[in-house]
Amino acid sequence: MKTFKCRIISKGQAKGEALVSNDPISFLGGIDPNNGLVIDSNHELYGKNIKDKILIIPGGKGSTVGSYVIFQMAKSKTAPKAIICLKAEPIIATGAIMAGIPMVDQIDNDIMNVVSSGAKIEVNAEKGEIIIF
Repeated sequence: MKTFKCRIISKGQAKGEALVSNDPISFLGGIDPNNGLVIDSNHELYGKNIKDKILIIPGGKGSTVGSYVIFQMAKSKTAPKAIICLKAEPIIATGAIMAGIPMVDQIDNDIMNVVSSGAKIEVNAEKGEIIIF
């Protein structure tokens, strides 16, 4: 078990399977909000599903409408359980806050080199901790 400190963006707690990408993601046009599938054919997660995963990404990109897509996904139960960004930006941060999805950033270590997709992980966005099992 390994614990990382981080900054809290959107409070909450979630446990689940990590889905890691080195590519920033756009929720508008990059994700199908009806099922959580990555539909951007140029993204390294193309064809994978972010639903119920702990999404680990460098950050977001694209239109501010992406915030509302995240909110819609939460209402449709197709959103990730939590989001970990290396550096949060307003689009994903606003979406996570509106949707009540735990989100953190500014991890005290390079989490991208420690965690791989499929790892069991916990995000505690009450204490500012990420736990890798």
